[in-house]
Amino acid sequence: MPKKHSPLVHFIGIGGIGVSSLARWFSAQKWAISGSDIAESSITQGLRKEGYKVKIGHKRRNLSPRAGLVIYNQAIPESNPERRASRRFKIPMLSYPQAIGILTHVYKTVAIAGAHGKSTTTALATLILQKGGLDPTVIIGTNLKEFGSKNFRIGRSSYLILEADEWKGSFWHYSPFVSVVTNIDNEHLDFYKNLTNVKRSFLRFLGHTKDGGVLILNRDDQNLVSLRRKITSIARKKNLRIRWYTLEQSEARKIKSVIRIPGSHNISNALAALTVGQVFRIPEKKILRAISSYRGAWRRMEYRGKFHRALVFDDYAHHPTEIKATIKAFREKYPEKTILCVFQPHQAKRLAKLFKEFQTAFDAAHETLILPSYEVPGRDTRTLTHDAKELVRAIQKQQPKKLIFYLEKPENLAKAVSALRSPLPRKIIIMMGAGDIANYTKLLLEK
Repeated sequence: MPKKHSPLVHFIGIGGIGVSSLARWFSAQKWAISGSDIAESSITQGLRKEGYKVKIGHKRRNLSPRAGLVIYNQAIPESNPERRASRRFKIPMLSYPQAIGILTHVYKTVAIAGAHGKSTTTALATLILQKGGLDPTVIIGTNLKEFGSKNFRIGRSSYLILEADEWKGSFWHYSPFVSVVTNIDNEHLDFYKNLTNVKRSFLRFLGHTKDGGVLILNRDDQNLVSLRRKITSIARKKNLRIRWYTLEQSEARKIKSVIRIPGSHNISNALAALTVGQVFRIPEKKILRAISSYRGAWRRMEYRGKFHRALVFDDYAHHPTEIKATIKAFREKYPEKTILCVFQPHQAKRLAKLFKEFQTAFDAAHETLILPSYEVPGRDTRTLTHDAKELVRAIQKQQPKKLIFYLEKPENLAKAVSALRSPLPRKIIIMMGAGDIANYTKLLLEK
């Protein structure tokens, strides 16, 4: 990384889950850290407690002219006052994926991509490599209990495990030795527009795998399988090994007997991580022991407490495919319980592009409360035709008997949950979404 001025790096958008993890990497390299974000969050609060200088609001004065490097979240526009100040001070500036891309050349990198399941697969692969004695550095898009409830781990080896996001082609900057794809779906359509472009993006990511490397791919995902011929062509040109995994292989039964997190989608994630372990020749006993030790991640079916004896969970699902898989997993784990899903749509464009898919996403929930959409700073513009209230109307029209309601004021959540007809002690409450819905969970939790 360039150091033209001083070993101080400034992060614009430091409250992002990926950017904050990278900030911790720089801190481990003895750089001083400063940063800013548009709003306070649990991430910015956590960073401040660790001693990082974090400002709320983007202002020119947040950036020291003595900084040696500026790294910005991809959602931060060029007009941002801190980016303008960086250009004026002639401080080197990189986007988050550009900076991560440099790290993938420094380390022998395992990059885990996919529309769904990246964080869980990354976490499981980390535990497996740790159990195998490989001591990796890890940059992940969630907080793990195994990392002291943080999203970063510093290792002493040459290995890096990386959660590779596809938004705006972030993962095009990466050059991994092992490239994992859990699945491909209609996601980030604000950037890609359609599934064909999403597929092309993943092919481009796979094409950046280092010569002699490994591709680990989900054979159960039809979108991935549809690219099989093109993937084979990439592998031949770069001398890559291809490892397909599937729920039909014998290891799936072994994983099912030891894994603590429910759902067939998580068995699939664990199979991807197991295949990573096999590539590095880690014994199966150690792999299964690592999988069995995993306790789940922040906002991934995370148990938070009780509301009048009802169990309350936080979950990050925000795409129709994820919502269906998560509700199904809760139904499998708690077959006798009533499932109440409290959902906050994330990003207006996602809701508009996948409006039809969202109408069936909550079919397996017994009761559903929909909150107003979370507008993503730097990515969202208001839409009047496909908002959260309209989604509820559309579902009610299709399924008149379904217990689904719109809650205009989330601060009334406790009252709304209590008003529903099913007894609270028999209920599972899932606070679901990728926005700030976790901030409303505390309205339910008993002190």
